[in-house]
Amino acid sequence: MVKTDSRPATRIAAITDDLVASARQLTFSAPVTHTYHPLVYARRGYDSYVARYGDTVKSVILVGMNPGPFGMAQTGVPFGDVEMVSGWMGIHAPIALPPDVHPKRPVSGFSCTRREVSGQRLWGWAKYRYGTPDHFFKQFFVLNYCPMVFMEASGRNRTPDKLPAVEKKRLFKICDMALQRSVEVFQPHWVLGIGGFAEKRIEEALKGRHLKTGRLTHPSPANPKANRGWALRVESELAAMGIDLPDEKEKGPV
Repeated sequence: MVKTDSRPATRIAAITDDLVASARQLTFSAPVTHTYHPLVYARRGYDSYVARYGDTVKSVILVGMNPGPFGMAQTGVPFGDVEMVSGWMGIHAPIALPPDVHPKRPVSGFSCTRREVSGQRLWGWAKYRYGTPDHFFKQFFVLNYCPMVFMEASGRNRTPDKLPAVEKKRLFKICDMALQRSVEVFQPHWVLGIGGFAEKRIEEALKGRHLKTGRLTHPSPANPKANRGWALRVESELAAMGIDLPDEKEKGPV
């Protein structure tokens, strides 16, 4: 009898394989002209992230909307600002190219010099509060709901909530399934959306399950609230939910 590898990281890899296979069959209409699949061309970065930090159950899962052009689109890691991923997490992986690169949205992997502000804020807070990645990831894990980046001819990012209804229905069906399966793997007490879109998708996908859900303010600079002390705001939001954070004496070494 063949033994099945039941480790969380192995199970997440299988979920990712299924998500990618389904997502690659989808097509999107104008004004979307280019679609990037970081879980394909940047899969080594994502696999490194999951293998290193996603091989245990978690208390809290944080869920973002979809990859950012200077974050996960470059590194394969959710909110994956290059400096935070390589410098703090210690992840560095070869990144390929999407088959159809938008001239205004190049992919240079870990050589990208643009900063992902949302990732700087999220992982910068984790570094400040927890010190080491191992300490943070004992409690938390971060996923993206949608695995794809959508771009218009101008290079403008088009978020999943702005897609036509028929396209959203097909996309959300496979993303819901991946989220449901991921929650079964990680067995969290809390599943929190980073921003309103992610919160709504969590509530829909996990309806009827005995899980606590909520929302954190999105760290994007496009969100005015995030530009006025995002870390303090998020800590207040977590505290209001009753989610414990380490104090200065408890956190790991920086």
